[in-house]
Amino acid sequence: MSDELKRGLEGVLVAESDLSYVDGEVGKLVYRGYDIEDLAQGASYEEVLYLLWHGSLPTREELDAFAADLAAERAVDDDVLDTVRTLADAGERPMAALRTAVSMLSAYEPESDADPADLDATLRKGRRITAKIPTILAAFERARQGEDPVAPDPDLSHAANFLYMLTGTEPDDVSAETFDMALTLHADHGLNASTFTAMVIGSTMADVYSGVTGGIGALSGPLHGGANQDVMEVLQEVDASDKDPVQWVKDAREEGRRIPGFGHRVYKVKDPRAKILEGKLRDLAESSGDTKWLDYTTAIEEYLTEQGLLDKGIAPNVDFYSGSVYDSLGIPVDMYTPIFAMSRAGGWIAHVVEYQEDNRLIRPRGRYTGPEDSAFVPVDER
Repeated sequence: MSDELKRGLEGVLVAESDLSYVDGEVGKLVYRGYDIEDLAQGASYEEVLYLLWHGSLPTREELDAFAADLAAERAVDDDVLDTVRTLADAGERPMAALRTAVSMLSAYEPESDADPADLDATLRKGRRITAKIPTILAAFERARQGEDPVAPDPDLSHAANFLYMLTGTEPDDVSAETFDMALTLHADHGLNASTFTAMVIGSTMADVYSGVTGGIGALSGPLHGGANQDVMEVLQEVDASDKDPVQWVKDAREEGRRIPGFGHRVYKVKDPRAKILEGKLRDLAESSGDTKWLDYTTAIEEYLTEQGLLDKGIAPNVDFYSGSVYDSLGIPVDMYTPIFAMSRAGGWIAHVVEYQEDNRLIRPRGRYTGPEDSAFVPVDER
């Protein structure tokens, strides 16, 4: 048994998985053998969910049935919606509100008494969670705006339905396809912090609601899920400054500021998801005629590349472009990380089920560094 300390478990192999593979040296992401670019360009988010949960891409008949089953679970109990409104009125953060609401969903789970070892039941619970998260988030945002929730439309896709519930207007094809692609790109990514959190919880055979709630908590941390919001806030700061974006970045770096959206724990080259979203941002800019965010991000990336960041393994990650894409879709900045959770929930559920197929409680060791042989002194003598 090794006594070597690995901070953050970096480089420690803790599980085997058929779900996703990240090659950070060449910039490659694969879901069950399929390159992420092929899936993003050719498959819907529902197809990707089916792939992650069932091991293969669905036939047309399988996809239609799967999508219908998912859509049928979108409605959320009124008590949960009342809680969502209360949290919105209290000024709660969106990720915290989502964490609370997802945990509350278990009270209305029709299979709450299912055996924890019944993985088919776990997957059905996971389907309900995945279907209801967009409903919760859209209702929360509308409550913040003083508006009533919009009921889900079972005839719309997972992505299009969320945009519809958020705005009350059915999205155009470009917007729906772009958001669907963004969900696909964020669905899974190896054993990241939130996925590992969900797996650790799952390894205790706790229910999948606990695993997803834990994943949301982990993703809410600024070192994991908040970078896309940070990028957008920087771009807004650049815009408000009236400076050329390159000059703004020069000044910011001289002040010791870090430019968010660059660098990744795994990728040493440009994140393949960033390449795909850059193309989608270009499509949205051309469709709307507003190229501001595209111009800013392109200029900043070119400048930092010229400054040698790429040579140091510090390259644009998925967050560098996802924020601009979400802004172009009219999504509020503080909803970016909850949308990340909306997508990644499918991956968390897949990893929990996969791990529980050959479960072993995850229980690492910690090296004790405290005092030894301390003499106890009664409280009145201290």
